[in-house]
Amino acid sequence: MIFGYARVSTKGQAKDGNSLEAQQAALKAASCERIFVEAYSGANSRRPELAALMNTLQRGDTVVVTKLDRIARSLESGLHLIETLNEKGVSVNVLNMGMLDDTPTGKLIRNVMLCFAEFERNMILERTREGKEVAKKNPDYRDGRPKKYSEKKVLHALDLLETHSYSQVVEMTGISKATLYRARREQREKG
Repeated sequence: MIFGYARVSTKGQAKDGNSLEAQQAALKAASCERIFVEAYSGANSRRPELAALMNTLQRGDTVVVTKLDRIARSLESGLHLIETLNEKGVSVNVLNMGMLDDTPTGKLIRNVMLCFAEFERNMILERTREGKEVAKKNPDYRDGRPKKYSEKKVLHALDLLETHSYSQVVEMTGISKATLYRARREQREKG
């Protein structure tokens, strides 16, 4: 059986043909009978859909990915994963490279490409770190995601909690229970 595996680091990722939709279209065009899809960092080896794929595979099956960095972002994890697949008797087809076989040339190409994937990931991390350092020089800098709700709206919701249940306040304000719990805890900690 031919299985596809599509992965993005974030659900919003859509550059260079790496969107989930673009990957799925390419995998369907490559005759994949079943496609496993997830939004997880390639650096994370504990990916639920990858684990499900690995548990599904049988000798003679083929795993297809659009690019090598969709299945692994480091040399070590990529080598381990591909060797595990080869030991199971599973072929690996990378659409922009071809079949990764167990020949000396196949291993060389696989290793070089995995090194480039790891290098690219490290460069992204370095640029992100450098960008944060520059951003931290701005007095208005805040680490993490921007606040979804204004402080005024959250304070109003906390006031509503004095006379309403969490579910009622969620319905009235659209603010999630988790955000309300966190805001109330922070309010109590401030005293």
